[in-house]
Amino acid sequence: MLKLPKDRAPERGVESLKRADLEISTQTERLAEGIAELVLSGEFQPGLRLDEHMLAERYGVSRTPVREALRQLASTGLIEVKPRRGATVANATSAQLETLFAAMAEIEAACARLAAMSMTPIERRRLQNLHDSMAAFVPREERDAYAAANIVFHTQIYAGAHNEILSEFATGLRRRLAPFRRAQFRTDGRISRSHLEHGAVVKAILACDVAAAHSTMFHHMSLVEDSFGQLGAASRARA
Repeated sequence: MLKLPKDRAPERGVESLKRADLEISTQTERLAEGIAELVLSGEFQPGLRLDEHMLAERYGVSRTPVREALRQLASTGLIEVKPRRGATVANATSAQLETLFAAMAEIEAACARLAAMSMTPIERRRLQNLHDSMAAFVPREERDAYAAANIVFHTQIYAGAHNEILSEFATGLRRRLAPFRRAQFRTDGRISRSHLEHGAVVKAILACDVAAAHSTMFHHMSLVEDSFGQLGAASRARA
């Protein structure tokens, strides 16, 4: 029987779409991060209308990633999006962020505590291996690579908690705080400190030390907020 060559065009098309989606997602995250910094530095004042066309021109992108970035920031309370009025910078943004970071610290600490109890041996090895591999990004300050690996690191801990509801809460809060958690790595020395903090969390989880897993993760998350606060203060000083 004559075997005809498989048409791989559809597969290539799917892979191209996946790459395009990833690029748009990364672009959206960077836009959200940049807009958030302008809001927190005071350059974008409360009540300012954020015009999509203006932002697209400023950052040299299309309006699609701008629109997605504004939607992402709306979930944090930094901006407000209303029908027929578009997006505006919200008031009392710092209080909203403080509340979100406090909730994030509690949820992440709970996930780490449960992970110390429930992770399988394979899951623990994977977490250790991931942490070890992230060390390569520290000396070269590879912020984008470390930020991407950081998401995987925390996601593995959510999964290791083996609590679907808690994992969903943690993932939802992470998405809301994504621009700020990513921005922390622009603070001098933050990548190396983050990796050391991760090491303490991993050590506790591998040792099945429930109390230490909770406390080290809570401490780590409090320093995430502090690092972003330092970045915001530096931005305001330059403004």
